[in-house]
Amino acid sequence: HVQLVESGGGSVHTGGSLRLSCAASGYTYSTYCMAWFRQAPGKEREGVAAIAARTADTYYADSVKGRFTISRDNAKNELYLEMTSLKPDDTAIYYCAARAGGCGMKFAVGPYDYWGQGTQVTVS
Repeated sequence: HVQLVESGGGSVHTGGSLRLSCAASGYTYSTYCMAWFRQAPGKEREGVAAIAARTADTYYADSVKGRFTISRDNAKNELYLEMTSLKPDDTAIYYCAARAGGCGMKFAVGPYDYWGQGTQVTVS
């Protein structure tokens, strides 16, 4: 069955860095658009970054552009999010998500088929 398992979260100081990973299994990873979302307490889940299946074109929310980098390794079925210059506003649970085909409406929650359980990122 499909599994998305995030890792790499933790607590850092403002200005610090973290690298999140997501291990995918149970579906044809290379044909799925992949994305990172986050959800802070009391807020809606929001898209952070997305990466296309074959072209690896990347997309970022304005709030993280220039600080976060999304990448994927189709040979390993893994997704990554390199986060630098972290701010307290980046504190949230981070989720990886997968959707078949393209990344249209990339930061809408509904189109994504599969979700991980999330990993906590705390910046203070």
